[in-house]
Amino acid sequence: MTKKPLLILIAGPYASGTDGDPELMARNLKRLEEAAWPIFRAGHVPMIGEWVALPVLSSAGASGPTDPLAAEVMYPTADRLLQHCDAVLRLPGASRGADQDVAIARERGIPVWYSLEEIPAA
Repeated sequence: MTKKPLLILIAGPYASGTDGDPELMARNLKRLEEAAWPIFRAGHVPMIGEWVALPVLSSAGASGPTDPLAAEVMYPTADRLLQHCDAVLRLPGASRGADQDVAIARERGIPVWYSLEEIPAA
């Protein structure tokens, strides 16, 4: 049991394997979001990089995650979030961005879990 709620970044495929198809990206985001409730129920705060990056893109006037501006927002958002996150939950599936999140977390000494069952209760 941890002493305080952890801010846990949920990392997994979002744009990977979608070829820019908005429906497939929405499906991937829904899959990431399915981990939010179990994390919250365990007493922690779930975070998904797209929850921050997509509104930032929109407010910058970008057309969405396939807009050229996305390169300046999507990965940098995750990098900035990881300066505040206490842990990462890496969901299955090929994802360069999620792999990058794991690498950053390991570099910073942040725990990386690969299943919800590994996350300690707060």
